[in-house]
Amino acid sequence: MVVAVAAVRRWVRRRVWVRRRVEAASARGESGMTAIEFVFLTPVLFFMIFATVQFALYFFADHVAQAAAQAGARKARATADENPGGWRGEARDIADSYIQQLGPALVLSPDVETIQPEAESVGVEITAKIPTVFPGLDLTVHARSAGPVERFVKDDG
Repeated sequence: MVVAVAAVRRWVRRRVWVRRRVEAASARGESGMTAIEFVFLTPVLFFMIFATVQFALYFFADHVAQAAAQAGARKARATADENPGGWRGEARDIADSYIQQLGPALVLSPDVETIQPEAESVGVEITAKIPTVFPGLDLTVHARSAGPVERFVKDDG
């Protein structure tokens, strides 16, 4: 019986020793996992942040180009009947002015062209580059606005 009690005590001590070793090993193993997860997830997090910034830059530049094209087209529609030769310069000046006011750093090297798709319609077309966050990415915005020429018609009645 004494031998059995001694064997049980050794078994309990060995079991406690094994449990302590396992707990110590798992505690050491878990502490490094956080750093490894951080190393793997940080580039993904940074990519998502930069992609969000690039998305915002693109859409803001697109809105600036669209607003400039609409302003230029409004000027072209209003002046094309009165000033057949000079509406192009005025519309181009208005579109450039809008770009300079709203986003000169976002709409890079804008190409403002006046268009006349049909005999009685005029408009403005803008193509420009935008700054990018990612190296090697080349993004371009394109905006076009056109409409019929406005003219005053006298009533015959």
